[in-house]
Amino acid sequence: MRIVQVSPGSGDNFYCENCLRDAALVRAIRRLDHDVLMVPLYLPLQADKAEPVSNAPIFFGGVNVFLQQKCALFRKTPRWIDRLFDSRRLLEWAARKAGMTSARDLGETTLSMLEGENGRQVKELDRFVDWLAESRQRPDVVCLSNVLLGGLVRRIKEKLGVPVVCLLQDEDGFLDGLTSPYAERGWEIVRRLARDIDGFVAVSTYFARTMQERLDIEDQRMHVVHMGIDLKDYVPSPSRPPVPTVGFLSQMCPERGLATLVDAFVLLKGRHGLRETRLRISGGRSGADEPFIKQLQDKLQAAGVLHDVDFLEAFDRDAKLDFLRSLSVLCVPEQGPVACGLYALEALAMGVPVVEPAIGCFPEMIEMTGGGVLYTPNSTETLAEVLASLLLDDEAAKKLGAQGRDGVHRAFDVEQTAQKMVETCERIAQQTK
Repeated sequence: MRIVQVSPGSGDNFYCENCLRDAALVRAIRRLDHDVLMVPLYLPLQADKAEPVSNAPIFFGGVNVFLQQKCALFRKTPRWIDRLFDSRRLLEWAARKAGMTSARDLGETTLSMLEGENGRQVKELDRFVDWLAESRQRPDVVCLSNVLLGGLVRRIKEKLGVPVVCLLQDEDGFLDGLTSPYAERGWEIVRRLARDIDGFVAVSTYFARTMQERLDIEDQRMHVVHMGIDLKDYVPSPSRPPVPTVGFLSQMCPERGLATLVDAFVLLKGRHGLRETRLRISGGRSGADEPFIKQLQDKLQAAGVLHDVDFLEAFDRDAKLDFLRSLSVLCVPEQGPVACGLYALEALAMGVPVVEPAIGCFPEMIEMTGGGVLYTPNSTETLAEVLASLLLDDEAAKKLGAQGRDGVHRAFDVEQTAQKMVETCERIAQQTK
C-alpha cells in the first residue's frame, strides 16, 4: 500500500504517546515493504531526534498557526516569510513554550483548525494538500493521527480523492479540557467532521466504545488495533533493583496523577515503613508544568524525603530504557480514563510490573498481559497499600513482571500491530470503492 501518515509533533520536551505510537507504527509498516510518507504537523516529531522517521517538511508550523490565528496580516503573507517562522530552531523554542498559551487562545485555535477551509489557517491547509497532490503518486489511503485533524479531511478528499482513516487516542481528554464554550463547540464540530471519515481505528476496545458513543460512529466504521511497541530494545535487567524503586514515566503534570504518586510515596516512607524506597520521575515537562513541579518538590522537602526522589531530565530512548531497568514497579496514577498507557506497555516489556487505576484501558491491558495490579482510582491510601504489597514481596513483583513481559510479546508486538493496521486500511479502502 501507499499510505500517508499525518502526525502532530510535540517537540522533545515531554513524553508524547501519540508521537511514539505513530513513529513505531510507521517503521513497522515500512518493514512490511509498504510505502509510507510520514508528514509532521505543528512541531518537530519527538521520534525524529534519535532516528529520523518523517520524510516530509513540517506543515502547519506552530508559530505560523499562532500568528495566523491572532493577526489577519499573517494569513496573506508570502511563503518566503512563512518559511522563516517554520525554521526548526524557532519551532523547538516554541515547543518549550507549549502549554503557556491562554485557555481562550487554545480554544479559539482548536476550533479554527477544526473548521479547516473555513478556519484562519486555510493558507496552510491549501499548501499542505497541494504539496501532497504534487509530491508523489496518489496514495491508497491518508491516515490521520487523531480526530482533531478532522479539519483536513474535506480538502484531502477534494484534492486526492482517497479514503481517510483516523486513529483514535485520548482526544476526549483534550476536548473536555477546553474551557466553555470551546469544549462544547469542539465536540459539535468533531461530530460533524466524523461523518466524512471513512474509518476509525482505536487503540483499545475501551476507547473504541467511548468514541463510538461520543461521535455517533456506526459499527462498520469502527475498528480496534491495539497499540504495539518495538520489542527489540527492551532487554530487562538481570537482577532486581538493590533498593525498592517506584517509577513514573509521563509528562510531569497534574493530569497524569504525579501529585497522587508523591503523596503515596510519602505514606510508603512513613506509615508503611519502607524507609529505603526511592521514587524516580521521568518523562519531561512543558514550561507550564514548572510551578506544579516546584510545589511537589516543596512538599517532598517538608516531608523530609526529597533526597530519595529523582526528577530526571533525560527521557530519550537510551535514557528511558536505563530508567525502566532501574525500577521495581511503575505507576502513573491517571486522574481520568485514558485510551492506552504506552508507558505501562514499555515497563511490562522490560519485565517491570505496573500499578494503575481501574479505569479506561487499564483493566483491558492487565487482563491481556497479567502484568500488574489495579487499584481504586484517585485513592492515595489504596495506592500506597498496593505499592507496598509489591515492594515488600519481591517474588510476587518479579512474577507479575515476567507475566507482563510475556503478555506484551504475545499481544502488543508492533509487528502484529502493523500487519493489522495495513489489513484494516486495505479493508476500508476496498469498502469505499
